[in-house]
Parts: sequence; C-alpha cells; structure tokens
Amino acid sequence: MELNPNRFMETAVIALDDIQLQTALDRGTGNADTRRREVFAELDAPDALRRQGRASRLRAMADLPDLLEQLERNITANNGHVLWAVDGNEARQHVLDICRKHNLKQGVKSKSMATEEISLLPALEAAGITMRETDLGEYIVQLSGSHPSHIIMPVMHMTKGQVGDLFEHELGMPPTNDAADMTAFARKTLREEFLAADFGMSGGNFLIAETGTLVIVTNEGNGRLSAGLPPVHIAVVGIEKVIPTWEDFAPLIQLLTRSATGQRLSVYVNMVNGPARDGEPDGPQEFYLILMDNGRSDIYASEYTEALACIRCGACLNTCPIYQNVGGHAYGSVYSGPIGAVITPLLQGKENASQLPFASSLCGACQAACPVMINLPDMLLRLRRDLQAEQDPSWRFGLKAWAFGMQHPLLFEIGGKAASAASRALAETAGSDHLENLPYPLSGWTDYRDFPPFAEQSFHDWWRKNRK
Repeated sequence: MELNPNRFMETAVIALDDIQLQTALDRGTGNADTRRREVFAELDAPDALRRQGRASRLRAMADLPDLLEQLERNITANNGHVLWAVDGNEARQHVLDICRKHNLKQGVKSKSMATEEISLLPALEAAGITMRETDLGEYIVQLSGSHPSHIIMPVMHMTKGQVGDLFEHELGMPPTNDAADMTAFARKTLREEFLAADFGMSGGNFLIAETGTLVIVTNEGNGRLSAGLPPVHIAVVGIEKVIPTWEDFAPLIQLLTRSATGQRLSVYVNMVNGPARDGEPDGPQEFYLILMDNGRSDIYASEYTEALACIRCGACLNTCPIYQNVGGHAYGSVYSGPIGAVITPLLQGKENASQLPFASSLCGACQAACPVMINLPDMLLRLRRDLQAEQDPSWRFGLKAWAFGMQHPLLFEIGGKAASAASRALAETAGSDHLENLPYPLSGWTDYRDFPPFAEQSFHDWWRKNRK
C-alpha cells in the first residue's frame, strides 16, 4: 500500500463506501473514546492533571537542546551508546551499521511509530535482515502487507472476522471467531521469534533526562521481551520525547494511559537505563539509542513548536468526526487524524500534504480530548493560511476580491441576490434540490459536498419586511 497524503480526497471517498471499514471504525473509535471519558470522569480535577502534563511537556520544549545533552551524558555513563540521526536515511544507516558490527540477522521489534516513519523494515529486508513485529496489532499489519491505521491501535481498520481470515491464510490457524483463541495462537507463534532473535528493537514513549532512562509503555509483554531478551537492544526515538525529571513523568504516564486506552495504568511500564550491569541475570549486552530529528528541529524553530508536545495517545483520532468516518489510511501518512493533519505537512513539506490541513471541520473536539491541551484547530488554520499564501496569484486575488465584497453591505447584498437567482435557476434546470456540478473553480466544492441553492429571500429582506 502506497502512502500519499495528497490523495486524501480520493482515498476518503473510497473509505466512506467500505462497509467493513465503517463497521470497524464505529466500534473502535466509539469504544476508545467512551473508555477515555469514563476514566477521566473518575478524577476529581481532570483539567488540573492535564494542565500539569502540559506544563511538563512545555518545560521540555523550552529546554530541549540542554535536556538532550543531559540524556546523552547519563546514558553514556550507564554504558549505553547514543547516536544522532538528522533524518530517516541516517537513522536507517545507524541501524544497519549496528547490525553489521554485531553480525545481527534476525530481530524482533515492539511497537514504534518512529520506525514506521522512516520505513525501517523495508531497508532491513533489502539488507537481508529479518525483522518481526511483535505488537499484536503491528504483527497483523505486517502479515497483511499494510500500514498501521492508528497511532495506538494499528488495526483499527480491521474487524475480528478479517483478522481471523488472515491468521488462517498466513499462519495456518484453525478456524475460530474467538478473539482470545486468535491472540493465544499469535502469542505461541511469536514466542519462537523472541527465542530465535539476536537483536531487539523498540521505540520509546518518554526519555527521562535526569537519569538517562528510556520508558516503554505497553499492554503486552512484547516490549519487555524485545528490549531485554536478545543480546542487543536498539531504540529509535524522536528527539521530542525527552522530559526533564521523574516528577514530569508522573502526570504524563497517567494522561497517556487514560487517553490512549482508557486505563488507569498500562499493564507494562518498562524502564531501560542501558545494558545489563555486572551480576544482573537478564538484559541486553549492548544498548543503542538513536535520537532522530527527521524534521523535528524545523518544527521546533517554527510557530508550530507546540505540536512536538504530543504524547502520541491517539485521543484526538478517536474523537475526530473526520477520522471516525474515513480511518487512518485515507491520510496517506504514518500519523493520521488531527495531529497527523498538522505534523505530516510539517515533517514532509506542506506541498506534499496540502490536503490534510483541510481534513477537519474545526469543531475543536481534538483539542478538548488532547491530554496536554495542544491547540490543534489553531494550527490547522495557520497551515491553511500558509498554503493559501503559496497559491497561484489568481487565487489570492480572488480571495481578496471576495473579502472586499463581504466587507461592503451594498456589494454583499447584490452578490447575495445574484447568487440566489443563479443557484435556484441551476437547480431547477437540473431538477434537483441541490447543485451537483458547479463550474470550475466552484466545482472544488460540489465535487465533495452537497450544495443547496440559496434561499429565495435573504435574512436582510425578511428583516426589512417583518421587523421595521
């Protein structure tokens, strides 16, 4: 499946006609958003916790360069290795160099959006290195040859029946419609992968600068097995994940688990300080942390810095009316939903994802759900402004002319009467209660939306007649 953010309009229309996708989205987003609301309702002061978490992330943003250097010093002191990657190419090359240095051929990987972002697995496969996804959702995605459709729940787009069919076809699982049986079969299959692996990979939810600690939050034991069982552990993490102290971590872990899966706390919160020390019975012999930029410094230096405060909980996806109807694949990016509509243009270039900032009704549900109160609607508007400024001069002239007309009462009234007469005449000609095909450039609206004719009488005319 090719990911292309500039095909959002096309893929969204296809998604709306996919009955199985609609069924999966209704169940998945509805259940996730309901659980989030329920666990936040248990708190005496949920907004106070959100403000505390937001302050932790903004403190990290304010001191980001210093915190990253402090993190590196502490990890190095713990006998770990820190590598810096300016972009995806350098991050992939670091991983390949580590594999060659230690003669690594078979790996297991826990869930990581950063490795998805840089298309790591195809690069490893091309180098003859086998990598198995071990998060159940990511495992299903890998078997299907697809991409994750959600930040937290990679198979949000699939029904239980589709997963069962996939396991039967790809793994030889006996037919069953029981989710527990499917999970048990996958667990048994993956256990052999863990035992055979010579290296493990992970992402990271947080990096604690004061102690040089990588935190991995999961609901499955795969994160701990990937990080601790093989002799080499490689973590690829975006530079924005660093936070100053454990005091900053305390509110953020509560916000992450409640917002992501509706849990008070995830089943596993793994904390990695480096390779196993002398006398420790388990843990990797070598630990590598690859700190990846890949466009984040550009965001950090822009007016969109706040977007880097995201803790990747997926709450904005679950509550967004756009995502609820089209799913994640329509966005054509690893990051979907409202946060994806912001950071994908910033990471990939606005011209490469020009449709995504418009994939929003600007209802504000995303900001209301965001555990760290990121102002996503405002950033979507600013991205639209940026894209408009880069448009052809004729478009900018047209918008200025429209704005001039809207600001002058006489022109506004004349335009309204003309639009009313023209739109009603076109509708009568077509024999319809809405306009299906307006001429270019107005067709940009009717290609994707119903457009009812203007009212025969304007509000101003009604007011003059009835409210003298």
